[in-house]
Amino acid sequence: MRIIFMGTPEFSVPVLDALVAEEHQIAAVYCQPPRPAGRGKKDRPTPVHARAAEIGIEVRHPLNFKDPAEVEAFADLNADIAVVVAYGLILPQALLDAPARGCLNIHASLLPRWRGAAPIHRAIMARDEATGVCIMQMEAGLDTGPVLLRRETPIGAQETTAQLHDRLSELGAQAIVEALKTLDSLSPTPQAAAGVTYAAKIDKSEARLDWSDDALDIDAKIRGLSPFPGAYCEVNGARFKLLASRLAEGLDTGQSAPGDVLEGATEGRLIVACGRGAVEVLRLQRAGKAAQDADEFLRGTAWTKGQRL
Repeated sequence: MRIIFMGTPEFSVPVLDALVAEEHQIAAVYCQPPRPAGRGKKDRPTPVHARAAEIGIEVRHPLNFKDPAEVEAFADLNADIAVVVAYGLILPQALLDAPARGCLNIHASLLPRWRGAAPIHRAIMARDEATGVCIMQMEAGLDTGPVLLRRETPIGAQETTAQLHDRLSELGAQAIVEALKTLDSLSPTPQAAAGVTYAAKIDKSEARLDWSDDALDIDAKIRGLSPFPGAYCEVNGARFKLLASRLAEGLDTGQSAPGDVLEGATEGRLIVACGRGAVEVLRLQRAGKAAQDADEFLRGTAWTKGQRL
């Protein structure tokens, strides 16, 4: 098929690679413009831009589609279909209607649960047992279109957003390849009216941990916000991001207060009391330092039982 590909971050790259491997004709790649990054604040192309340039595919990165000339240029590509995954712009109806068979979106959730910007983070933070990807026929609403194909996967007990992100990216690539092969036989299924939830963009203000919360929620927050922005706590004014964790089940927290370290440097395990239960921190990062596994961190840090986080 002749395809317009629209995507921006690393999540989208395996999808582009899969379409190229299937020998679809990529008419053009649309992504977000290069933006300043790094110490020198030089413009850096997005991951999709960089990959498309390596392959030798034309890259376009309009700021928006308010200019009729951009809409016309899109339509002039005469595509059979557009494949959209984490592009970063709302597409006007004129673009949705331009390809002969419309636009398909790869969304990283089991719609209608977690429509919106941060479905992977929100699924982990909400302690969902499973998630997946949906191939959706795009329409004007926010992730409201009918679903052509869905693939479900369990969320691991210790899985972080970074790990689940990579798995869902590959799953999405497999799903879109299957959907394009079987497009004529797929029946669009309207999303259920019940069970709609919205995955709001993650705000940094959400990242501070409150150890008086239940261990289940704290563990889910640590994993759901890893690696970015990173759930954090403070010790003597220093900030520490907590990047991996698991529940410390069957542990008697005794008279410990929320935030107390239950085990520390002598045991090589960092277990912290919560409002209910306890969490074992597996990986953490002090501001300005490299991330470390907990046992390595404790060998160089004088945290012992009773330390308050």
